[in-house]
Amino acid sequence: MLSATHNPWFISELDILIRLSTALLLGGLIGLEREQSNHAAGLRTNILVCLGACLLMLLSIYGFSDFVKEANVRVDPARLAAAVITGVGFLGAGTILFTGKSITGLTTAASLWVVAAIGLAVGAGFYFASASVTVMVLLTLWLFNKLEKRYIKGKKEFIIKVQSSDISLLMSKLTGMLNDRNITVRKMHLEDVEEDDDRNAETVRTETRLIMHITMPNRHNNSMTLIDDLKKLEGIRWVSSE
Repeated sequence: MLSATHNPWFISELDILIRLSTALLLGGLIGLEREQSNHAAGLRTNILVCLGACLLMLLSIYGFSDFVKEANVRVDPARLAAAVITGVGFLGAGTILFTGKSITGLTTAASLWVVAAIGLAVGAGFYFASASVTVMVLLTLWLFNKLEKRYIKGKKEFIIKVQSSDISLLMSKLTGMLNDRNITVRKMHLEDVEEDDDRNAETVRTETRLIMHITMPNRHNNSMTLIDDLKKLEGIRWVSSE
């Protein structure tokens, strides 16, 4: 057998240990950030994914070196790597949750996919690329998350429903309140509803229901505070928020 220097299909046990340890470290760094943010895939999950991907890459490149010189055998180191990416896709899908109108877990699923790619790169010996991507992932998950919360997701959208017996009186007061809070009304419509009169069961009164799609700045994005203030306005029968 040729020496390790001239044989691309040979790797020493020390090199195997170095690559697996590097995968553990890089996967652990990303997993630690996920763990601190209380996500479903935390420290251990990311380490296991990175280690598993690294091992499969090592196996794909060096595990079948005895068959390289066989006449009817064609070694393809990328075959197992492709299977890893597909398999991690199913794992990442398990972290995605659909609750009501929101979808959560997409970033965690993407981070698992990247961690698997880092493990594959470490297994193939691309240390610089693996370390560089790890730093970039940590910047994306930590720094960009703070920037996103501050500048992009600084506003939240709510649906406020208000029912009143005198909508003309309500609108003037409501407009002033929303302007003072720097709340933007994105969409608004009115509808008439019939309600039983509390004082006379046989009498039906007509009231107006105002439905508003509003955007609230970050400092006022507590809809409960807005609802409490709306309830204090004269003429309002009830208020709800979604």
